[in-house]
Amino acid sequence: MAFCAKCGSAVSDGAPFCSACGAPQAGATAAAPPPPQQQGYVAPAGGSTQQTQMAENVAGFLCYLVGWVTGLIFFLIDKRPFVRFHAAQSIVLFGGCTILIWVFGIFSAGMLGFGVYHLAGLLWALSGLLDIAVFVLWILLMVKAYQGERFRVPVVADIAEQIFGKS
Repeated sequence: MAFCAKCGSAVSDGAPFCSACGAPQAGATAAAPPPPQQQGYVAPAGGSTQQTQMAENVAGFLCYLVGWVTGLIFFLIDKRPFVRFHAAQSIVLFGGCTILIWVFGIFSAGMLGFGVYHLAGLLWALSGLLDIAVFVLWILLMVKAYQGERFRVPVVADIAEQIFGKS
């Protein structure tokens, strides 16, 4: 029987730590603890700790982060159906809203040039309401994608499936 060099308590042979004080014992080998898992990454099979691919929910979240730009990036680089669905929906929704906001801006500026102030003000107000609605939808879609849901925006998801194919 061995004794702990730190506290003097009896330690069974081959024990990696003292049961009384927890001090490591010389000559004993302890199994290394498994490496901590990072949230957002999937470790490959076989016990390797190499990080290979981003989790689907994180990729789906990122599809919406910078609107149609990140949607396009993820549509081109990620082939998983969940991610492609969110990427296609992001491209159609935020690309369409970007075009619509530009059109409102061009028409309201043109109407100001022609002196039609009331109609220009109406388009400006509609553009502001569209901005608020898009912001709320942007937050909602990011949350739903991060939760792993395949949340469909009613008309937009159908158009995305027609353009990009069913994911």
